[in-house]
Amino acid sequence: MRMLVFGGTGMLGRALAAEGRRRNQPVLALSRAQGDVRDRRRLAYWAGAFAPEVIVNCAAFTQVDACEERRQHALEVNGEAVAHVAAAAAGAGAALVQVSSDYVFDGGGSRPYREDDPLGPLSVYGESKRLGEERALAYERALVVRASWLFGAGGPSFPATIRRLIADGKTPLRVVDDQVGAPTYTPYLARAIWDLAQRRATGVVHYRNRPPVSWYGVACEIAAAVRPRAEVVPVTTSEFPRPAPRPAYSVLDVGRFEELVGRAVEPWLAGLTDFLDTMARREGNSGD
Repeated sequence: MRMLVFGGTGMLGRALAAEGRRRNQPVLALSRAQGDVRDRRRLAYWAGAFAPEVIVNCAAFTQVDACEERRQHALEVNGEAVAHVAAAAAGAGAALVQVSSDYVFDGGGSRPYREDDPLGPLSVYGESKRLGEERALAYERALVVRASWLFGAGGPSFPATIRRLIADGKTPLRVVDDQVGAPTYTPYLARAIWDLAQRRATGVVHYRNRPPVSWYGVACEIAAAVRPRAEVVPVTTSEFPRPAPRPAYSVLDVGRFEELVGRAVEPWLAGLTDFLDTMARREGNSGD
């Protein structure tokens, strides 16, 4: 399956390319400079030149707090530009996979969110991702994959930040314990997207790793692996104010994914262990 990736140099884009190589499938992963999703003509050019069977849009403005100040930019990149990606897919006769977020939900639930649950984003970022979903789903061959709390090599993430702070001895760390979701390791998500694309899934599918956990819980696991004596202190959201509100509970129901693909989602702790090992190896190599 020929896959064209926009946003191909970020965490997920790199993971998609690596998974494609593992499967011996042709992948073209473009940087923002090569394929800016706001440039309709540029997208159409790449879609025509590469002739993909599926286009995956990973391109996004993901700085959640910065989106509050740059609302129009967020709505353009994460929302309206998705229509250009969909048009490129339609022109090439390709399927479309649009990557979305758990932040399209308001966090007021008490059970994992299903694909058809009402949306209610609290932040500009969540609003922009909802708009992107709407633009993608206007194309009949589109699949929206909602994922949560992404981390992996090749980009900024919560685990990367916590690991660095602990390694640098900047403790105690105060970490929010009343926001519950689920981390998603980008190599696992890349595998999931390939599996869904090869099954020609459409509509909306949720994917994340298991089990649900708070940010504090994730930080404790990182501390245990990096510096067991490092102190991590749980705090409430009200004690750690941010410009953009976050959902208190954003766990995604992955039943549809597991039914479509025929396997359970992976544990995030296995992904975290692999991520930490990868970072340690890279630092070791750079120090030689």
